[in-house]
Amino acid sequence: MGRRMGSLDGKVAIVTGAGQGVGQGIALALASEGVAVAVLGRTAAKLETTCELVRERGGTAEPFQCDVTETDAIPAVVEAVVTRFGGVDILVNNAYTGAYGPLLSMSDDAFQKGFRSGPFAAFAFMNACHPHMKARGGGSIVNLVTSAMVRWDPATYGAYAAAKQALRSLTRTAATEWGPDGIRANCIAPHALSPGLKRWTEAFPEEAEAFRATIPLGYIGDCEQDIGRAVVALVGPDLRYLTGATVPLDGGQAFFG
Repeated sequence: MGRRMGSLDGKVAIVTGAGQGVGQGIALALASEGVAVAVLGRTAAKLETTCELVRERGGTAEPFQCDVTETDAIPAVVEAVVTRFGGVDILVNNAYTGAYGPLLSMSDDAFQKGFRSGPFAAFAFMNACHPHMKARGGGSIVNLVTSAMVRWDPATYGAYAAAKQALRSLTRTAATEWGPDGIRANCIAPHALSPGLKRWTEAFPEEAEAFRATIPLGYIGDCEQDIGRAVVALVGPDLRYLTGATVPLDGGQAFFG
């Protein structure tokens, strides 16, 4: 029996940090709607795992090994994706490697690492994808940010929040400047049961239950069903008039004013 027709058949997506967690969930959800997915990340084995999961469902995915902090190499990675799939319509900047902790205990390099993997990498991917999206009549960019940007108490999350706030501003600028090219750019701020968070909930069940209690919907989001499916909607035709927005996918925990 063949794969059903998807709402995004014929589209091509780049998803960074797609070897596990939220990135993997987004890749699976997009592939289930007919998107050919370029699965990007640092660890080849993890990338192949995601690709195999996509293929088992009848979808199309190929791995592209990439360290997003090496921004000079990003244009070549995008060109490799375009050569393989014929273009690019969707870009999801999910990869992030940064430091957490009090500001006074953080080195300059640790602070800057979050910017290299966050807004600097996203800027390089966005610029490299722009001409290809424009040539296909438009496209959609989704950048992952965090509710820590709007918390009144971001203690120990300062470097993370600062890098993501910069990415949020970059997204809004792209939405404004690239709208005439048919390119939309939005942010999502998710809570999801990634492998790291799952390990934490299992190791500290009481703290995890207290955390869940702060989420009005009562549970931590699923990487594919809650975050990935939302991305499918965000990049699809039904939300074609939405750009420059930050969408909280956190069960109502944070307030975005």
